[in-house]
Amino acid sequence: MRLHPVLGLTLPPLLLLSACAGSTDATSSTPVSAGPTSSAAEPSATYAPFTADDCGFEVSVDSAPERIVTIKSSATEMVLALGAGDRIVGTAFSDGPVPQEWAAAADGLTELSDKVPSAEVVLATEPDLVYAGWESNLTAEGAGDRSTLSGLGVATFVSPAACKEPGYQPEQMTFEEVFAQIEQMGDLLGVPEAAQELVAAQRAELESITADGRGATALWYSSGDDVPYVGAGIGTPQMIMDAVGLTNIAGSVEDTWTPFSWEQVAQDDPDVIVLVDASWNSAADKKVRLASNPATANLTAVVNERYLVVPFAATEAGVRNVSAASDLVAQLAELDLG
Repeated sequence: MRLHPVLGLTLPPLLLLSACAGSTDATSSTPVSAGPTSSAAEPSATYAPFTADDCGFEVSVDSAPERIVTIKSSATEMVLALGAGDRIVGTAFSDGPVPQEWAAAADGLTELSDKVPSAEVVLATEPDLVYAGWESNLTAEGAGDRSTLSGLGVATFVSPAACKEPGYQPEQMTFEEVFAQIEQMGDLLGVPEAAQELVAAQRAELESITADGRGATALWYSSGDDVPYVGAGIGTPQMIMDAVGLTNIAGSVEDTWTPFSWEQVAQDDPDVIVLVDASWNSAADKKVRLASNPATANLTAVVNERYLVVPFAATEAGVRNVSAASDLVAQLAELDLG
């Protein structure tokens, strides 16, 4: 499946997403699950036509995608983990460095933009698939409207766990949902065997995790100064905290991510704070802000520096969730909770 781009196509300019640049915290390098990722996985000789209702958009692909653009680290790493990195013709909106396990496969990948690329930039790569981590990546103001791209012969796919519409957003994110998403991408890319092997390896790693039994409470802090943006009760952060043995102080909020309040955080005074580390909003910067903000400086977790660090890419449903849970359990075991 190969796109022949329409020359002279005029599409709206990129709507830039605001983000704060920051260095990556050295403690955020989460190990990744073992799996069939060391060599390229060739598409099956008998590709099964792929169809899906993806966030309310009908996707139909008749042959294995050969030229893939990925947007967000979770999408890029999914393709790399399934051994299809040699088919990536462009990446965008990286949240941080690729884990060492996939560094060789990622070497030489073309970065189209450090945020969402414009439709013109995407089409210049002649893709046959644009795989996005968020629905908002695929708009006329962003990488291209899904219907427009489809009309040009470009399939689009959004990570199902990122769907926001009722009926599409998972009621409660689970590792089974994550594994199903990996297998679905294996089908789309034409590498179902690689997906099954990866899922089997991740199931084994998940089963080996022993949750911390001390009953610690936690805040999953992603971003925000005056108003913190935190992991809530139905998304990937909650799924990982459950596996780690942490009680989420925002767990009663039925959302994936939610604005919270420092007043509520101070009232709950969590035992630990999970810091999300991104290239554009680092864990190191968050530590400085928490220690200097009068609303948070006296929190038990801040005073005692009880921090856990998780890479941003591991906070979204994908191939790094299991290893993130394993790594957080190890980090938590090192903390003295008094």
